[in-house]
Amino acid sequence: MLGFSLVLYYSATNTTKRVAETVANKLSADIAESHPALPYTATDLKWHDENSRTTIEQHNSRVAIKYDLPDISNYRNIVIGHPIWWAIPPRIISTVIDNLDLNSKNLALFATSGGTNYDRAKSLIERTIKDNNYDVNVNRG
Repeated sequence: MLGFSLVLYYSATNTTKRVAETVANKLSADIAESHPALPYTATDLKWHDENSRTTIEQHNSRVAIKYDLPDISNYRNIVIGHPIWWAIPPRIISTVIDNLDLNSKNLALFATSGGTNYDRAKSLIERTIKDNNYDVNVNRG
């Protein structure tokens, strides 16, 4: 991915952050982190608890974000990284995509996971891109 590149990631436990840093280093890319409006606590992240915040949020369409996203207008290539929660990206990723102008960008994706493949996650991101009517080239991540 030649040209000006940005690795934009979300990481609740720093696992995805470490991978994002490696990817940014390999690509000589800038790096930025997206943040939920309300940070997650350890209790929020208990995926086996049906009443935990993240379990409930994964059944909703969007999660509020802190509006500190970078200006991507000067980037040609955007790499979005995220963990996999319940076989899909955390819902914050959909909100982030909603708030970026990805038109005419090259987009690549990566995820960290304890054992889930990327099929459902990629499908959700592609649906979010389609819902926003973005003209974006989604590359294999």
